[in-house]
Amino acid sequence: MSAQLIFDHVPLGAIIRYSDGSPRPPERNRRKLRAWDSRNNTGRLVRKQTGTRVGETTIPAAITLHEGDFGSKAVIVLKVFKTFSVDSDLAFTVVERPAIGSVLVLDRPGDEAELVHVATSRQAADEWLSRHGYPNAVLREVTADEAAADQVEGRAA
Repeated sequence: MSAQLIFDHVPLGAIIRYSDGSPRPPERNRRKLRAWDSRNNTGRLVRKQTGTRVGETTIPAAITLHEGDFGSKAVIVLKVFKTFSVDSDLAFTVVERPAIGSVLVLDRPGDEAELVHVATSRQAADEWLSRHGYPNAVLREVTADEAAADQVEGRAA
């Protein structure tokens, strides 16, 4: 699946695997393994940015994946995100879609919103928001209709 198809059809909150198709190098080749990891990994789809034009330059649409958090004792020090243009040469696969009934917490309304948390229920989302404080947050529940549309259109993971 291409990054363009991910952009067009996959909902925020889905777990996406990306790969360049090359085999994983042995553990002893640390430098090669780090380079391979940068083009073969997994992340949660947190943002879809539409393409734009700035002067004479056209910036294509892009998707952003959240690859992980680093920290200690429940204090996150670093969040790792990776953004891919829709014309990326990598292959993308949907590993998991958000569960029906889960609630997506978006940082703001509109098409440029970024997913900041996936909660199991509306109550869990409200509780998470009370601790993390996003004043313009929008809660969006994953419905059975969205999952059914994915099945009908052949987009099941």
